[in-house]
Amino acid sequence: MFQIEQLKVAVIGLGYVGLPLAVEFGKKVPVVGFDIHQKRIEELQSGQDHTLEVSPEELKQSKNLQYSSNLNELQACNFFIVTVPTPIDDFKQPDLTPLVEASQSIAKVLKKGDIVVYESTVYPGATEEVCIPVLEKESGLKFNQDFFAGYSPERINPGDKQHRVTNILKITSGSTQDVADYVDAVYNLIIEAGTHKASCIKVAEAAKVIENTQRDVNIALINELALIFNKMGIDTEAVLKAAGTKWNFLPFRPGLVGGHCIGVDPYYLTHKAQAIGYHPEIILAGRRLNDSMGAYVVTQLIKAMLKKRIQVEGAKVLILGLSFKENCPDIRNTKIIDIVNELKEYDIAADVYDPWIDHQEAQNEYGINPIKRLENGNYDAVILAVAHDQFRIMGAGQIRALCKKEHVLYDLKYVLDISDADIRL
Repeated sequence: MFQIEQLKVAVIGLGYVGLPLAVEFGKKVPVVGFDIHQKRIEELQSGQDHTLEVSPEELKQSKNLQYSSNLNELQACNFFIVTVPTPIDDFKQPDLTPLVEASQSIAKVLKKGDIVVYESTVYPGATEEVCIPVLEKESGLKFNQDFFAGYSPERINPGDKQHRVTNILKITSGSTQDVADYVDAVYNLIIEAGTHKASCIKVAEAAKVIENTQRDVNIALINELALIFNKMGIDTEAVLKAAGTKWNFLPFRPGLVGGHCIGVDPYYLTHKAQAIGYHPEIILAGRRLNDSMGAYVVTQLIKAMLKKRIQVEGAKVLILGLSFKENCPDIRNTKIIDIVNELKEYDIAADVYDPWIDHQEAQNEYGINPIKRLENGNYDAVILAVAHDQFRIMGAGQIRALCKKEHVLYDLKYVLDISDADIRL
């Protein structure tokens, strides 16, 4: 029924997840990379990727890949992969709008025998409870009779050049056994690390959402330990290094938990849990603690400034880094903004410097204007917030040169030696 020889893939959404996937498939089979933003299409057609996930050389190697924002270009496709964002709203509830709109678009070109595979993070059941009804309603086709579905959760790690789409083991699933087998075979065309075929779509959805929930809860534990050790005057990193000498101690570090996955995915699971009458405790407690870390960082900074008799009101602070992780331009759900907003509450002026990010995106997303260059002798304090290689190279000497004579250097990411920073998380 399903033949690889007739495979023509459409990838819906060409961001951090979709583009690498489309590029790899484009080396093997015909692919249409679809995105609603014409500017993104033009950028990729020119051979550039502002996310830096795919190099110009890799884009050239994908000979069978074409880009389009025209839905009609998808009519010849028979295997649709959805990689649109699944964020949360201001009330920390799942926002499935991009997923629903992508499904509505696909439904306009859906034909008998087509397969739609979702990669976006969702709660268990969302594919069959939310997406499939949209496909049926808009297309007039019958699920598992006229068209079929699958779920294969993305595992992209932005900025990671070691773990790429081809060498990360892929979970696959399908709405029938034949579809599951075919979806698995399709992904095996590009996934060198192999695949794990889940027993059903809900299992695959649940596996994805707990991957990041597990990390979130573990980081929350380490954050809480950092709060305790700071009160005791004990260096947290020293404790973690000592504990890490045991073979089964998990190597988590304290910090801000932002980004498009770890700080978001747990809310998808807790939303579904509450919908079925269970009120999660550990997961939400971890979320509350991790979400409070920006305010805690500012409290620590102000205490250190007061000890050095630095005037807090009207002080000038430099924040090094805005992206949610090191060596990456991704500012989605960055928790550095929590520090910026908290400093404003104390009438502290904050400059943000990040050589990796798009300044216009920072303005559009958060209403801040990062500075473009660093000048010495300006600041009462510096928060080293993201461990970009550029900041490691600068070292404590160059970073302190940016400050006034009396200042505080806060190393949030353990970039510097303990003796080179005034305070650490």
